[in-house]
Amino acid sequence: MAKRKKREDELGAIEVMSKIKKSRVRYVQLWFTDVLGFLKGITISPRELARALGHGLGFDGSSIEGFARIEESDMVVKPDPGSFAVLPWEVQGERAARMFCDVYTPDGKPVEFDPRQVLRRVVSKAKKMGFSLYAGCELECFYFQNGEEPSLLDRGGYFDLTPTSLPEKVREETIVALEKLGVGVEYSHHEVSPSQHEIDLHYTDALTMADNVVTCRFVARQVAKRHNIHCTFMPKPIFGVNGSGMHTHISLFRNGRNAFYSAKDDMNLSPICRHFIAGVLKYAPEITAITNQWVNSYKRLVPGFEAPVYVSWARVNRSALVRVPAFSPTRPEAARIEYRSPDPACNPYLAFAVIFAAGLKGVEEKMPLAPPTTDNIYRMTEEERAQARIACLPKDLSEAIRLTEKSELVRSTLGDELFTFFLRNKRQEWDEYKAQVTEFEIKRYLPIL
Repeated sequence: MAKRKKREDELGAIEVMSKIKKSRVRYVQLWFTDVLGFLKGITISPRELARALGHGLGFDGSSIEGFARIEESDMVVKPDPGSFAVLPWEVQGERAARMFCDVYTPDGKPVEFDPRQVLRRVVSKAKKMGFSLYAGCELECFYFQNGEEPSLLDRGGYFDLTPTSLPEKVREETIVALEKLGVGVEYSHHEVSPSQHEIDLHYTDALTMADNVVTCRFVARQVAKRHNIHCTFMPKPIFGVNGSGMHTHISLFRNGRNAFYSAKDDMNLSPICRHFIAGVLKYAPEITAITNQWVNSYKRLVPGFEAPVYVSWARVNRSALVRVPAFSPTRPEAARIEYRSPDPACNPYLAFAVIFAAGLKGVEEKMPLAPPTTDNIYRMTEEERAQARIACLPKDLSEAIRLTEKSELVRSTLGDELFTFFLRNKRQEWDEYKAQVTEFEIKRYLPIL
């Protein structure tokens, strides 16, 4: 196995160097993310890349959020040959490319708290169970005049076509740039809120999809900046309108066939799919601090703005946390579930890792699935929801942290060190938020108290 992997890496390196020569690339950016999902990069020459493909490139891990303590700072990034793509813009006036990297220790061991390695571990576990993991994402974002305040650039609504709108033009340019980078875009459109837009990435394997989410966020901001406007994936930048989500479509494949499909079921869902949904629902409250990691994330997760806050599943009902989108029985490959709570400001590697880990746990333990919810959950009373045993997602980051810190599933998925760092970081964020005096308090209390 090790010899085969080494041979594959050697062939991949040869192919990459051939592409660099053919495309006349002068710079290569090595990309990876910190624990919170912020993109990091190192720019090197093709000559140095040849060495990095074989032995990796050293860097100071203690300077990256959540990566290492100062006494354990030496780390190595190793480019993934399959992620090579020529950038659709120049760097310092020259043609450049990018490659995603995995992080290792100097002696060649995968670093436990590298987010990409965390997802790789879940992919590896699924493979041992006989499954391949697939995902597709709908990324919502807002375009504003600048990054200092939520100043609107259009007044459009859902599916509105505004050909003279600057955001429309920027969104279209973003899609062109993504396609040039090899990131498939299924479609895009204006979303419900003013200045809000959506880009839907084409279904692919889970690791590539996580790479594509990171790429999409970077490219969207880059293209917007070239037009002197700001693109934000902040979950809820404007009070009183819908926030930005990242609905995530998921399926498992086995031996090239969709393991979520069954011709014998009245909903065409296999027992594996039903067990997977049951696992996701069971662990949903515990994984929410990962899929919705910011204080602001919970300003979106409130009733009344199409955001899922109730732990339930349904066939078409969009008020449920897990939805089974309609698909034709003649297209079994389209069977999938849609997990609706993540927002586009999460770390996609960690978010996918815990979502798939939860679903796979359900498959392993053959968890039973309750009947789907057919009513509009938003219109149900608290007593009706309690009678239907419909729980709520955490109401704020503090509650989400408390649930996650008790979760053996999240701890085992992330690894002890990353788990501990992540929770410590989130507690600090919550403590800083609690100490703030908000505009709401000033307007409500200053005149009367």
